[in-house]
Amino acid sequence: MSRSERLLDLLHLLRRHHHPVSGQALADEMGVSLRTLYRDIASLQAQGANIEGEPGVGYVLRPGFLLPPLMFTAEEIETLVLGARWVMKRGDARLSEAAESALARIGAVVPPDLASEMEQSGLFIGPGAAIPQDNVDPAILRKAIRTGHKVRLVYRTEDGTETERVIWPFALAFFDQVRLLVGWCELRDDFRNFRTDRIHSAEVLDARSPRRRQVLMAEWRAARGIPS
Repeated sequence: MSRSERLLDLLHLLRRHHHPVSGQALADEMGVSLRTLYRDIASLQAQGANIEGEPGVGYVLRPGFLLPPLMFTAEEIETLVLGARWVMKRGDARLSEAAESALARIGAVVPPDLASEMEQSGLFIGPGAAIPQDNVDPAILRKAIRTGHKVRLVYRTEDGTETERVIWPFALAFFDQVRLLVGWCELRDDFRNFRTDRIHSAEVLDARSPRRRQVLMAEWRAARGIPS
């Protein structure tokens, strides 16, 4: 493991601990000597990480530290590239543009060797069946999920039956051949999935969902037996 990778691992480890943790405990979990741990702590502090504590007392990382570009490993770069390429091929138009833009931004700030890894990555997304055309811009649905607002849908089932629903959306699931909007349906008084290509129209309402997205997600997982 390179030193930069070790510093990254230490930073992630500190972020998982919300209370001071001893240097010995950190060293044991990292698999390094206590002396090396102290040097790595000092290096992170020199780079701007707000790590409070001292030997014999414990350390805690305060919020606000942004990772410098060197903190990406080669496999993390490959993961970012592969994920972005999947979104570019299988996401909606706006997400595809955002994924391409994100790769360009990352490539502009990482060191030259990692930028070269991004450009020459041999990981690609293969062709798949076409996703049915949406009648509603998925960006509207994503915004409703982010802001916690209710949405009024006009939804058409497979046999053409049309219904109007008011839902509390909290998730958008991307499958190879379909996208599903997941939410609490006021009409059915239960969780329901809605294929986005069968949503004829969508209106984001001023009213907010009575329960936060995280609560709805947890209740949905529990009701469907989905591990968290």
